[in-house]
Amino acid sequence: MFGFYIALAVFLVVAILLLIFRISRLINVVKGTGDETTDGSNKMNAIMMIVFMVLFFGLAAWYSWAHFDAYDPPVASEHGELTDKLFWRTMWITGIVFFVTNVLLFYFSYKYRYNKNKKALFYPHNNKLEYLWTGVPAIVLTWLVISGWMAWDGIMSEAPEEAEQIEIMGYQFQWVIRYGGMDNKVGDYDYRLIDAVNEFGMDLSDRANFDDFKNISLVIPKGKPVLLKIRARDVLHSVFIPHMRVKMDAVPGMPTQFWFVANKTTEEMRVEEGNPEFNYELACTEICGEGHFSMKKIVTVLEPEEYEAWKAEQKSWLSKNPDYMAQVPEDMKELALVTAGINE
Repeated sequence: MFGFYIALAVFLVVAILLLIFRISRLINVVKGTGDETTDGSNKMNAIMMIVFMVLFFGLAAWYSWAHFDAYDPPVASEHGELTDKLFWRTMWITGIVFFVTNVLLFYFSYKYRYNKNKKALFYPHNNKLEYLWTGVPAIVLTWLVISGWMAWDGIMSEAPEEAEQIEIMGYQFQWVIRYGGMDNKVGDYDYRLIDAVNEFGMDLSDRANFDDFKNISLVIPKGKPVLLKIRARDVLHSVFIPHMRVKMDAVPGMPTQFWFVANKTTEEMRVEEGNPEFNYELACTEICGEGHFSMKKIVTVLEPEEYEAWKAEQKSWLSKNPDYMAQVPEDMKELALVTAGINE
């Protein structure tokens, strides 16, 4: 309700200002001064153009420098190095063009402000200029687009067969993470099987589910492809791991995926950052409701040997929830007991 009153107040203020402006215009028309423009007001407007330009570029430069580390964290994945290179190449090219054109725009607004004693030059056409400002941007933009397309084609290619399979599912308001177990294969699921314990809806008629296990955080190996299988259970979410340059939406009813290779362990990044408490983070970047802010997970990157040792210590989901053995087909129960490690 408070937001409604704020919006109403803003609307009324704008309406009053417009009304005052309209009344002022009508008074000028009645007085016969409606079309008169003074040199003083023109000069003031022109000077304010320059002031605005200086403030805009000054504040933009200050903010970008002050918060640079927040929006450009150190890269920690192989494809991230390529995307960063493409990003900064594009930023430099478009940034320089933006700066030059806007400085000229504001400067010309000042230099060529209206003056009743000056006559404007009529300059309607110049073929060479048209070719120049059409051809050069076309060539540069084509180069940028093709470079980006080639990079994207590689990033979104099929994951290698040896990629570590991990499923991430989002729902209001948390992420749940499932690993493919020792067979490195995430089993099938059926949304109709979802309940308070079986959050993924794991279909236990699929033997690949027998050794699958859950973990409270995302643990991945360094130097090995990791395939994230992503889905959502209710509304739109989005998986974002900033240091890995990983970003992919989690869409209800439409599974997505993203594979990448981490190239810095958590310990290595702690040394690089000089912060012994540093952790990679997985966050949701799609506003999904009141608890959106809480959808975070710690991401831990281990050396390959450490990762395999950690993985071998994990207990399967089925061994922690043996009551679900009732959902395993009779002819697969013995295999399920062995694979899930229930008989150990």
